[in-house]
Amino acid sequence: MKVFAISDLHLSVNNPKPMDIFGCVWDGYVEKIFDDWKKKVSCEDIVLLAGDFSWAMKLEDAKADFDLLKDLPGKKVIIRGNHDYWWSAISKVRASLPKDFYAVQNDAIKFGNIIICGTRGWNLPQNDQFQTPEDEKIFKREVLRLDMTLANAVKSKGSNDKIICMIHYPPVDQNKNDSEFSLLLEKYSVDYVVFGHIHGKNNFDKHFIKNGIEYFLTSADQLKNQLALICEI
Repeated sequence: MKVFAISDLHLSVNNPKPMDIFGCVWDGYVEKIFDDWKKKVSCEDIVLLAGDFSWAMKLEDAKADFDLLKDLPGKKVIIRGNHDYWWSAISKVRASLPKDFYAVQNDAIKFGNIIICGTRGWNLPQNDQFQTPEDEKIFKREVLRLDMTLANAVKSKGSNDKIICMIHYPPVDQNKNDSEFSLLLEKYSVDYVVFGHIHGKNNFDKHFIKNGIEYFLTSADQLKNQLALICEI
């Protein structure tokens, strides 16, 4: 079983918002992703989608975006991103998902020896300062949610299991400095971290190891619209 990842698809069947205004890397990006997906992924594999899946504003409008992916091979596991406004109560989200789609929200799901958990995350403070009191409030709430999802992952962990945590926002800055997010990831001995949110020209490494954890930046444009292989079990 292989685990792949790609995030920030920003699909928009019912809420047209073309991404090519952000650069030529977005030209025909959906078709490029799907072509690569079909070449790499088998029915036994897993594809992680770490947020910003759809521009839809309502759950019913996101259905058309899910329908685009429902016939692609593999099990698809998603978390919420900052632009997933369609994401409502988790019970409603899960009830609306097509076959082989799984939503994670502060809990964990296990496939064989792979445990997947995740939460959205938030902007990191700059020089220990938040931009607004609201930012600080959301950040602290997301730290608690990360703690919750990781605790759930550890509950079902066996001796040969690997934990993959998805978090939409980067859990470290571009210099790989620690944050409350990364310290929690280390506390719970996570094996792999998948994140997105970052676009355009930036100083983020696409793949790096920090204190024994492998980190993957999987925003579609950063991967040139190709799925990243996270691990093979």
